[in-house]
Amino acid sequence: MMTHFVTAEVALQESPTDMHQAIEVELQKWGEPLRWAVVAVDVTQQTAQIEAVVLQNSATTDSPSA
Repeated sequence: MMTHFVTAEVALQESPTDMHQAIEVELQKWGEPLRWAVVAVDVTQQTAQIEAVVLQNSATTDSPSA
């Protein structure tokens, strides 16, 4: 198992609960999220930039699956 630093972009959601779920789903593509933070919000594009540390096992690739 290895930790990796990743960045992701997530569309803004209507509620904090929906936003949390959207972030978790996006980060699961990279591995098991250990911690994450919203580091920027683009109001014009309605997106949030996320930085995270994820745990990947040896079977997980270095990039999210399509």
